[in-house]
Amino acid sequence: MKKTTSDIIKELQEEGYKNIFVWRDTKGTYYDWHKHPYNEVRVMLSGEMIIKTSQKEFHLKEGDRLNVPAGEIHEAYVLNDCEYVCGSKF
Repeated sequence: MKKTTSDIIKELQEEGYKNIFVWRDTKGTYYDWHKHPYNEVRVMLSGEMIIKTSQKEFHLKEGDRLNVPAGEIHEAYVLNDCEYVCGSKF
């Protein structure tokens, strides 16, 4: 059974994530190389996105989850309009 946005948010809260929100990006959006001082999570609700770290490239689609550790440099490129849940763990 497909998880609802509420289910995903509840799971992330139970894992200790804070500042959880739903974000939308349009096709072609690009986030240049950057890093965060906290662990970051993305759970794709729809669309497609590429996130590259210094080690690997991830092609995210609906239902995919990516955890980016604190301090990991990464960039993102939106292939198709997308919506995803974000959260931070300090």
